[in-house]
Amino acid sequence: MTKSDLIDLLCEAEKMPKGRAELLINAIFDCMEASLRRGERIEIRGFGSFEIRNYRAYEGRNPRTGSSVSVKPKRLPFFKVGKELKERVNAAAAEPAKRAPSAGASTTDGGGQSAPAASNGKGGTAAEAAATSAPGSASSKSAATPAVVHRSASA
Repeated sequence: MTKSDLIDLLCEAEKMPKGRAELLINAIFDCMEASLRRGERIEIRGFGSFEIRNYRAYEGRNPRTGSSVSVKPKRLPFFKVGKELKERVNAAAAEPAKRAPSAGASTTDGGGQSAPAASNGKGGTAAEAAATSAPGSASSKSAATPAVVHRSASA
């Protein structure tokens, strides 16, 4: 997402003119920048925090020539993600994984018991091999329905 995408989303969500939305977004970023310049920490609950980290001077190397280079001390902004944002991102990433099992995942045998997925001898599962076999064969029809993945507490 870019700054202009953020401005467009604000326009749509709040039904405001693009100029006003751009002014608001710029004001927020300007305030954040000024705060970091003063060395202040910015904390947005549920999102994360920004702080300035100070790095001392050191002798580095030019990777192309190998010659010694003096690196000046610097201050860099550092972002630490908040717990709530991290959980939301991970929950969104887990949704697609629940729908499609990964290679080598356990499948259920119909009785609720978990069993390792059968291998086709080429690093994939039997279901993957069946899905790539010739159309009309008996094994390709059984691969049309995805296997259900269950994680047991004992594993």
